[in-house]
Amino acid sequence: MTTPVLPPGTDTESTGTTAPRPVHRLPFWVNQRLGLLVLVIGLGALFGVLQPAFLDERLVLFPLVRDVSTLTVVALAQMVVLSVGHMNLAVGRMAAFGALFAGFGYDRLDLPLPLGLLLCLLAGAAIGALTGWIITRTGVSSFVVTLAMDFALLGLVSLLYSAVTENAAFTSKPSGLAELRSYSLADICVGPVCGSPVIPQLAQFTVLALVGLGFLYARTRIGRELLLTGANPAAAELSGIPTGRRLILAHTLSGLLAALAGFMAAVGTGTFRASIGDDFMLPSFLGSVLGGTLLTGGVVSVLGALLGTSLVGVIRKGLDLLGVGLESLNIYLGCVLLLALSADRVRTVVAHRKVVRST
Repeated sequence: MTTPVLPPGTDTESTGTTAPRPVHRLPFWVNQRLGLLVLVIGLGALFGVLQPAFLDERLVLFPLVRDVSTLTVVALAQMVVLSVGHMNLAVGRMAAFGALFAGFGYDRLDLPLPLGLLLCLLAGAAIGALTGWIITRTGVSSFVVTLAMDFALLGLVSLLYSAVTENAAFTSKPSGLAELRSYSLADICVGPVCGSPVIPQLAQFTVLALVGLGFLYARTRIGRELLLTGANPAAAELSGIPTGRRLILAHTLSGLLAALAGFMAAVGTGTFRASIGDDFMLPSFLGSVLGGTLLTGGVVSVLGALLGTSLVGVIRKGLDLLGVGLESLNIYLGCVLLLALSADRVRTVVAHRKVVRST
């Protein structure tokens, strides 16, 4: 049986038939995540042609993927608070704060690698929860509170390193840290089958963070409540959602992920020092916003954060190999962020117009 095609202006109620709704399919290049994937692959191929050293597995691709793994966790730390319409300007200092506890545990308490990581995560979650509590209790903007927390942690972390270390760094390496830093999946073999020499073992933490947040936002009630709190706080409050606790939860997760990123950065360099996280601010926004997370809250993309960070990492490494200076590189990355913010604004306006038309 075929559906009758009605002429324009025909009253479907009087005829008893339902006019078929046209299906609007967006072209593939409109899909943001697919577009990011194409850009990452295309730029990687381009840099490989312009500078063949870019495709060196051990000297270039391995450290590139390791850096991308760390910065993806940084982007996820920012994404979590952006989901509720907040921001975390102290993400870098929270990373340094968490890494401080891990380094102290290894250097002074002789903790094994897993317990030091756990101590790091607890410290990050605690400082994140404190930040969220201050925001909810005072009603002050997250911009102001996290900026103040950034300055407070900058001084606190430096003072603690000066007080408990001689060289402003913890250099003790527990068993397994060197392997975690330098080993790839090629060192993990099941019979004759081994993993890729490009993927570092450190990336396992990034995969766990991606899977955990993906499940949280897609499959759990708490994840939906976080998004609703960011999309419309007043409606969320009227719906019975404990918005205050959800805000604290978002900042707690942000602090935990920032601390995890600080641990990964310390493992990557081999030392726990106060300067960890100094360069986390720009990548945290670049990765999350490029990936599709709205600054106004209510929309996140976990996979998009990975792709956005990968794009930034490929651009940074490729331009560095082509001899572009640090100053010029920062200009390019700033322009990328500006374009991402403009795209974020366009998405917000388009989404609003679609809602108005549907009503």
